[in-house]
Amino acid sequence: MTDTPARLLSLLSLLQTPREWPGSELAERLRVSPRTIRRDIDRLRELGYPVEAAMGPVGGYRLVAGTAMPPLLLDDEEAVAIAVGLRAAAGHAVVGIEEASVRALGKLLQVLPSRLRHRVSTLDRATLPLLAGDGPTVNPEDLTVMANAVANHERLRFGYRAGNGAETRRQVEPERLVSAGRRWYLVGFDLDRDDWRLFRVDRVSDPFATGARFTPRRLPAEDAAAYVASKLRRYSSAHTLDATLHLSAEDARHRLGGYGDTEVEPVDAHTCRLRSRTDSLEWLAMRLLMVGCDFEVHSPPELLPLLRGLADRAGRAAGPA
Repeated sequence: MTDTPARLLSLLSLLQTPREWPGSELAERLRVSPRTIRRDIDRLRELGYPVEAAMGPVGGYRLVAGTAMPPLLLDDEEAVAIAVGLRAAAGHAVVGIEEASVRALGKLLQVLPSRLRHRVSTLDRATLPLLAGDGPTVNPEDLTVMANAVANHERLRFGYRAGNGAETRRQVEPERLVSAGRRWYLVGFDLDRDDWRLFRVDRVSDPFATGARFTPRRLPAEDAAAYVASKLRRYSSAHTLDATLHLSAEDARHRLGGYGDTEVEPVDAHTCRLRSRTDSLEWLAMRLLMVGCDFEVHSPPELLPLLRGLADRAGRAAGPA
């Protein structure tokens, strides 16, 4: 193989297989001399790939973990598997990695050949995940379009349905996508309204990047997450939960997971105080019941009859003791 760039890519693809490769085997596979393999290994090291050499008669080369993540070479099946996994994580809220999944999915789909994008879309249409909770779902393709527009500082156009059902068309300079609890939000500067706006992504339809670039504006908050939190506190009709859990604060945080606007404060070694906000009383009730411990609700008062109703229905379903 005389084409040096093609040979380096082939060599890198072999080294990314988790095994140790003798230099003679690499030379045979690439149809070059062992000396050429040594030079190519040095070139990969200069490019930042941590290739380790083992000495001795059975020694060889292998790719090890370095201080930074170098570019990866993926075959068709690997690329499709990663894309499908990222779509699932992005669209159906794997707590803690939603935003990273969207960014990675956007990068991957941008370079996937059309034949592989078709395979990913086919798999996505043919499968249906079992979702936890009652949050609205979003289209991963829409998230990808928005994420790429954010990364490229590119204006977006989309349809938007307000809470009262009114339909409008928007032209926005997107700042950031934020995952908050069970929902995705887009923070952006609305050009027609000449002001910053917060958009629920599950109410966005047909987003597309216009190709027009923009210079990012100064956000009126510390960051996009802080902006979303302030808007949700100001405008939402959320219920505020205040409850005592008969559980340590550490265990409570672990069982509750990473939902926004939730505070857990220790009272003693076996008790903690939970404060949370949401727009659904039913969701508050289910969160409390799923923690798996005794609790007392201090507020909101309207949660108490809901819990009594759930207890009555559960008792009837369970039958006599």
